[in-house]
Amino acid sequence: MTKSPVVKSFWDEPTGSWQYVFHDPVTMKGAIVDPVMNYDANAGATAMTSAQEILDYVRAAGIEVVWILDTHPHADHFSAAPWLSEQLGAPTAIGDHVTEVQALWKGIYNLPDSFPTDGSQWDRLFADGEEFMVGEVPVKVMSSPGHTLASITYVAGDAAFVHDTLMMPDSGSSRADFPGGSSKALYDSIQAILALPDETRVFVGHDYAPGREAQCEATVAEHKATNIHLKGAPTEAEYRAVRDARDATLPLPKLMLAALQINIRGGRKPEAEDNGRSYLKIPLDYFEPR
Repeated sequence: MTKSPVVKSFWDEPTGSWQYVFHDPVTMKGAIVDPVMNYDANAGATAMTSAQEILDYVRAAGIEVVWILDTHPHADHFSAAPWLSEQLGAPTAIGDHVTEVQALWKGIYNLPDSFPTDGSQWDRLFADGEEFMVGEVPVKVMSSPGHTLASITYVAGDAAFVHDTLMMPDSGSSRADFPGGSSKALYDSIQAILALPDETRVFVGHDYAPGREAQCEATVAEHKATNIHLKGAPTEAEYRAVRDARDATLPLPKLMLAALQINIRGGRKPEAEDNGRSYLKIPLDYFEPR
């Protein structure tokens, strides 16, 4: 019988991001997925308001957090994984292809040779197919590239945390036009997710659908039947035509050039300068206007 973890979702409205805590109700061991560090771009100010909400929840519920998991280096929000790791004493992890994203963005930001691109900013790098336990709940790592080079899905019992691969069914799927992205790879990743049991609960990383309350969960069966990019089982060519056309109309995320500097560091600010303050840099004219 497939284990069914308890899943608690946390909504970060400014970035349209979903964060999660899942736990085994038998052992009360749990994991945090994609926690957000808040960022006021106009003020250049960071805060841990969203992460504190997660921290308050796990403490009040009596959950022993054994992992803090990133699905990929995000382009639309900063990761709060290191801060929560300090508060809870739990290790951080991400997929092992994060090293490719680090190398790519190291060049874009012209970071010094001393900047490590070996993933050492996390405690653990998971390979495709690797498995680990959260209490009595088995968690399998699925490589899910396409949105980014490093995207992974965590399949925890009957719950799949699919990050920015799928959106809610009425929004379709996620973009694949970032540096290192690929609509072909995204199609393949989605097919692997849709091959999970129909009753698998799919938890998405974002929801931007207007005109309704933010949502985060649908089953594999619901995605196959009603997802606007997947119903009718489109061929790879048909899917890619829709995805690529949509991506060509989208502006880059407003926080992307700030967020990747934080997230390729595992959720840490750049090293402080001689005045004790960290700074972000913007690569002018690297990207074309949209």
